[in-house]
Amino acid sequence: MRPYDMGVLFDECADRGSATRVRLDRPFDIAPDEKVDYGVGELAVLVAEVSGWLAAVGAGAGDRVAVLKPNHWDYDLIACAAVRLGAVPAQLSAHLPPESLAELLRRLKPAVLVTTAEHAALGADFASRVITLDTPEPGAIHVDRLRGHRPPPPRRPGEHEPLVINHTSGTTGTPKLVVHSTSTAVRKLAGLESVRLPAIGVRRDDTLANASSYAHGRTFCWTANVFCRAPARIVILSGQHPDAVDVLLRRYPPTYVEALPAAFVRFRPLLSRLDNPFRDVRVFLSSHDAMHPPVVRDYLHASRRRRPLWIQSWGQVETGPITFRLLTRKSLAVRWDRHPPTRDLGRPIPIRTRLKVVDPATFEPVPRGRPGLALTRTPARCLGYVGENQRWQEKHDAGWWNTGDIAVHRRDGRVLLLDREVDTTLGLSCLELEDVLEDRLPGVLECVVLAMPGKDPLPVVVTDTGRVDAAEWTGAVHDLPDLQPPRVLTWDEIPRTGTGKVRRLALLTMLTGCADTPGTGRWT
Repeated sequence: MRPYDMGVLFDECADRGSATRVRLDRPFDIAPDEKVDYGVGELAVLVAEVSGWLAAVGAGAGDRVAVLKPNHWDYDLIACAAVRLGAVPAQLSAHLPPESLAELLRRLKPAVLVTTAEHAALGADFASRVITLDTPEPGAIHVDRLRGHRPPPPRRPGEHEPLVINHTSGTTGTPKLVVHSTSTAVRKLAGLESVRLPAIGVRRDDTLANASSYAHGRTFCWTANVFCRAPARIVILSGQHPDAVDVLLRRYPPTYVEALPAAFVRFRPLLSRLDNPFRDVRVFLSSHDAMHPPVVRDYLHASRRRRPLWIQSWGQVETGPITFRLLTRKSLAVRWDRHPPTRDLGRPIPIRTRLKVVDPATFEPVPRGRPGLALTRTPARCLGYVGENQRWQEKHDAGWWNTGDIAVHRRDGRVLLLDREVDTTLGLSCLELEDVLEDRLPGVLECVVLAMPGKDPLPVVVTDTGRVDAAEWTGAVHDLPDLQPPRVLTWDEIPRTGTGKVRRLALLTMLTGCADTPGTGRWT
């Protein structure tokens, strides 16, 4: 089965006899009970019920339905309910700063906002109608008043019409609102993954665990493809505290894990526990951000499988995956290397994507092996940005999409990622330095290297204690380019996006009082 109509996805899977069970770490925010175990048919009923709520407040074909709530997979169920009406869901992370949320809602002008009391007042300024899921609020409609409304018949989406809106991560400022269609998000992105591939494909006996930011476009496509492959069980993790997920993961040990890089970092202490819940994993998949070698290495060695694999992909909300590579224990075996293996992103996806690297000033192609601005050509490119059409127009030219990343396209076809253009510094890669530092400082949770114009880069070391051993630091940087003295912070002191990415400009401003960077930032 290949996905197409997200409004009736679960109905179609149920009709085909799918036996997949979904286990949650906490109840859905949209459900009136404490239920944490669902079959596919029950999910279809829940989506239809939510569609009835939205219809009851007047949402219809072409309307935008914004969703802004605590992180959970019911983001995608609400989105499917909106699609069922012919409306266009817009998923907004509650981790965004208030000023960013206000700007995104201003651009969207949604007919309906589904939210919680925390954001009801903000929504009232921009949305025609506001539905609250937790407590009644003045000017909003509480969800209990809408339960029981009969949904209208499903409306099949047009192939090339707007289907869903998701925002970019916002690491360098206000996120963009990215519009995808059924053709790009479902046919091209989810459809590609729904193919049953040997070794890395999802099997019917798999237990999948997903720990993601469910407001992000990645999980919308994941929902489309994974239910078509009908694994035995899906475990949904909405939080990242290791103790909170430990019991559920040990009860349902996963064989296939997809998680945010930040989630993999936070779950790392579980690997050393006696009943390691990742012992049976055959495939790990990370998305949204760069992974550093020590984390990947630890998970691969924690699996008792003979040849566990780590799928590393590089892409953007606007394009979906551009390249992919499979990492193994052997490929991660070398330590202390100044050129860590996770910077090698593999090759462009065959047949589907093309890549070229150009000079950032002239846009003339550069020879293989030299750094430049990475451009890609893919049939999955988004339709545009809401409220920023000029910005979108500037980022593509004759079918090529400007990723805003500085990379090297090597002679063997592999892609080596260096930095975002806004962070680029002549003669070095901040991402590479982060990899090296994390490999050489095993006690740290994360290292962030911030580029600064006219100054040495500023390293930020994240530890549990907010301290780092001075002798270990000196040994780690002895052969690296000149760096400023490290700033040491704890995990919670780092400003992050909903996907756990470091908000680099916010962190730079917090530490230095200035947000100037060496790059132009023109293509962020």
